[in-house]
Amino acid sequence: MQIDLSIFNPKARPLIGVDISSFAVKMVELADNGGGHYRIEHYAIEPLPKDAVVDGNIANLEATSEALERCWNRMNTSTKYVAMALPTAAVITKKIILPANLSEQEMEVQVETEANQYIPFALEEVNLDFQVIGPAPSGPEEVDVLIAASRKEKVDDRVAAAEAASLKPLVMDVEAYAAQAAFELVEKQLPAGGKDQIIGIVDVGSNVMNVTIMKNDQSVYTREQAFGGSQLTSEIMRAYGMNFEEAETAKRTQSLPENYEAEILRPFLENLSLEVTRAMQFFFTSTPFNKIDQIILTGGCAILPGVVDVVADRTQVPTVVANPFAAMVPSSKIKAKQLAADAPSLMVACGLALRRFDQ
Repeated sequence: MQIDLSIFNPKARPLIGVDISSFAVKMVELADNGGGHYRIEHYAIEPLPKDAVVDGNIANLEATSEALERCWNRMNTSTKYVAMALPTAAVITKKIILPANLSEQEMEVQVETEANQYIPFALEEVNLDFQVIGPAPSGPEEVDVLIAASRKEKVDDRVAAAEAASLKPLVMDVEAYAAQAAFELVEKQLPAGGKDQIIGIVDVGSNVMNVTIMKNDQSVYTREQAFGGSQLTSEIMRAYGMNFEEAETAKRTQSLPENYEAEILRPFLENLSLEVTRAMQFFFTSTPFNKIDQIILTGGCAILPGVVDVVADRTQVPTVVANPFAAMVPSSKIKAKQLAADAPSLMVACGLALRRFDQ
């Protein structure tokens, strides 16, 4: 079977991480700063028209590719190669154990045989890829292998949008894995580098809040809740008679009337903190764990003024906003203050940009 676009294997060349979310296109380009450190060269965020992307699926190819092109132009870079990601829900992943002594070709045959059992589509309808993670717990004669499969049209839509913007897709990753790669940079900033701590990553997007609980770089629990920043946008539209684009811009630039903070923002933040508390309760009742040591907020809502204090207050857990670039040197073209404000919504794009440095 021909794998058109590797999910796991980029080439070592300049690469832009491209995250296509429901409301914006985000791009990040990193460079090697020596000594295992990175430099952020360029980044840009470009709003998408309403309903161009719905539930992670590209509904309007032309509008999406135009936004990609505008975003790339604002990057002011010559790099055309991009790493992209599929929504986590669009990818079936499965860990399997195989003999360690198989050749790559033999492994491919075994992976296809195994994939047939787990994938509810014909293999010719999917993009299938695999990666050897390392020795299996059972012993050195076996290896853990991660299989990833997605419907071909999901991959093709993203590739087509990028190519229409004159970009060259090299890598197709999974959003959850990309965010996890960026999380490793954030974790290093925690006391003791986060070792042995139970860390709740709360990603509040436009329509969905994803909660991932990590311990020593392993995900121990995930939960998705229907809550997001679009509810705040709707409240702004209703209160001030704005259309969607106006409300989004006013929210982002914090250019709203005086009563906004007390009457609209504060109740929204209270609801957000209630949702986080609810997710924590589900975590405690469905796992052996009974505490969380640290909450890390990511996604567009993480930059709302006051969100850290409200969540920390309600949950009684130390809370910070994710900044994967905190230890990076920004290039002279980047405003550090603006980057810090945008950082929590750039986790996926940053994780994808890190693919440049994969061995």
